[in-house]
Amino acid sequence: MTMPENSFTRIRYEVPRERVARITLARPETRNAQDYQMLHELDTAFQRATLDDDIRVIILAGDGPHFSSGHDLRNTATGADFPPRNMTGGYAQPGQAGAMANEEEFYLGMCWRWRNIPKPTIAQVQGKVIAGGLMLVWPCDLIIAAEDATFSDPTVAFDLNGHEYHTHLWELGARKAKEMLFRGHALTAREGERLGMVNHVVERDRIEDFTLEIAGEIAQRPPFGLKLAKLSVNNALEAQGQHNALNSAFALHQAGHANARAVHDGFPVDPNGIDAIRRLSQI
Repeated sequence: MTMPENSFTRIRYEVPRERVARITLARPETRNAQDYQMLHELDTAFQRATLDDDIRVIILAGDGPHFSSGHDLRNTATGADFPPRNMTGGYAQPGQAGAMANEEEFYLGMCWRWRNIPKPTIAQVQGKVIAGGLMLVWPCDLIIAAEDATFSDPTVAFDLNGHEYHTHLWELGARKAKEMLFRGHALTAREGERLGMVNHVVERDRIEDFTLEIAGEIAQRPPFGLKLAKLSVNNALEAQGQHNALNSAFALHQAGHANARAVHDGFPVDPNGIDAIRRLSQI
């Protein structure tokens, strides 16, 4: 039942169960750090599953001990290196204009596309999920976490307001969102479950089977009913102002980047913040 896609170098695409597609981050040697190539392949795989009428549920998983260490800071590609998906343009412009265009394309734009896939999506998470890793998990409809999973966004140490897909408020509630951002500490899987961010917490050696069971159950439902149910909840979030708030936070994020480049030569000056990020990234 496996359906390999030979052109993928950063991910795998397979159909492990009838009506269920699974997309797996496949860079365990980098703890699934996301360069633009990976994100472009993810978008291609999500499109493939969306356009396949035999698929009703999509799982997003990650190889290795950790789901994702976030953005790959060694990435040198730009949006000009790939067919555009969000029609942002201006990827090679100097200064903050080009940097913003690339983040609009690969971060904000793609995350919002994945959030609006008209089929249920399930994140299967283990180990550490850091900053950009949350940007892959939070657009999904359900989150199933291993007991060892932790979730963090330490990017305030970079003089930023948080990662680019700024839905912290809806995931955690206002006060826990502020604490995550202010302190940079990681939430455990059980804390995430209590806050409503995580649907289920299971033993590490059971997470794959458990996720497939949940996906298989959902895949028995009629696809149009699933689409309508998802639209109803997502539209309610937009009625609460989620999309406008996301765009506002993204603009503030760009202001943070511009300030960091002007004041800190692109890097924070808080050594405690840097050390915290290094500790979180030693995975």
